[in-house]
This record gives sequence, structure tokens and C-alpha cells, in this order.
Amino acid sequence: MARILILSSVVACGHVGLSAGQPVLQRLGHSVTGLPTIMLSNHPGFAHAAGDRVPVERLRAMVDALADNGWLGVHDAVQTGYLPSPAHVGFACEMIDRMRALRPGLRVIVDPVLGDDPGGLYVSQDTAMTMRESLVPRADIVTPNRFEAEWLGHVLPQTARVVETSARAGARFGALDRSADGATFYPVAKQANVPQGTGDVLAALIAADVPLGQALGYLQSLIAASLGAPHLAIAEANDIWTRATALKGEPHGL
Repeated sequence: MARILILSSVVACGHVGLSAGQPVLQRLGHSVTGLPTIMLSNHPGFAHAAGDRVPVERLRAMVDALADNGWLGVHDAVQTGYLPSPAHVGFACEMIDRMRALRPGLRVIVDPVLGDDPGGLYVSQDTAMTMRESLVPRADIVTPNRFEAEWLGHVLPQTARVVETSARAGARFGALDRSADGATFYPVAKQANVPQGTGDVLAALIAADVPLGQALGYLQSLIAASLGAPHLAIAEANDIWTRATALKGEPHGL
């Protein structure tokens, strides 16, 4: 069992951000501490949405309380997701440094939620730049999509491991796992009408140290069970996706 702290968005209905990663990890037997950066009724891509950011001062007070109770230093990994402002990115950096001081072997996974094709950035330029210059260099693993990997550019080669989603190898689509040991490509079928939250699920599984092939197996099975639905069928299809077999990767020459 891994103990993961996730700093990301929370929705009352649906599965994105922390509301995607937490139930998946808990279903697999992992322990999750969730810190919400923003609380919304649902993903803002729907016709109606309401909610607001959680102030950094409140998040800092929550982390102080966790530390005072002796619970901050017990985590095996920390994963960051949606961070709505430069101040939230700065808070994430402070928290990571604090947690690493308590547990030097802490794994840090940054899911750089910046934007996507074809729309580009959906956070402010200042937020994206602060993430690129301050947060990503603290990561052991970064999980960008293709757009985010290109936008982060020069900082990614400094990261021990990069798992790029929506990557392409020739005409094929999949996930590209890059580290000092080489690169592995995991081809997957590109699907239409996939609910939001798949990247959040994958980042959480990686944070829990699930082997990438198995994590992608879980995710592809969950996607297949959720096609056309408004939200990922995490609970409804748990007997299906939790039994998925691992996908096989192949060496990729960079």
C-alpha cells in the first residue's frame, strides 16, 4: 500500500483532479490525503458550473494541521495536479520542500495541468511559467500531455522521468515513458467521447508506483467502460477495470 498526498481540484459531481485520482487509488488499496486547490460543482466544460479557488492561506493552515498531527511526513509520494494561480504553484513548491525535509525519499509527481490541443493554455501565462520554472524542476516524474510537453520544453530533460500522454510514434498514438535508461512507447487506440479525468487517473496511478503498463491497462479498461458517459465510470465499472491486464510497451529510439 502506498500513501499519497494529492494536491488538485475537487468536483462535487464527476471525476476530475483529486476526485478522479482518489477513488481509483482507494479502490486499489492505497491511502490518499487530498488537498483541494479549487472546489467546483463539476468540470467547467459543462453548461453550468459553480465554485471557487481554495485560498493558499487556508491550504497552508491545513498542511500545518497535518504536520502538527504527525501525518505530513508519513507519505510515500506527493502528486500535484490543477493549480489555478502562481500563488498556488508557489505553495506546492513550499509543501514539497517541507515534505522532503520530513521524508527524504519522497517521490514527487507533477501533472502539469497547463493546456491541451487545440485550445492551448487554459491557465494564465504567469501560472504556466511559474510551474515551468519552479515546480517542474522539483519533480521526480512529470506526466504532461503532448501540448504540455512541448510548452515545458527545456526543463523536461532535467527531470528523471517523463511520461508523456497523447504522444505519437509515427502514425500511432499512446504514452511515451522516457528516463535515463531509455524510452518505451505504449501504443493505445485513440478514442472519441472519452470523459474528462483520464490524465488525473494515470498520474495518480504513477504516484502510487503502479508499473506504467499496468496503469495504462487499468486506464484503457476504464475508458472503454465510460465511452459516451458524462463522467468516468470509476465505481460503476470497478469490477471490470480493476481486473485489467497490463499493456505491453516497446523500445522507442529517441
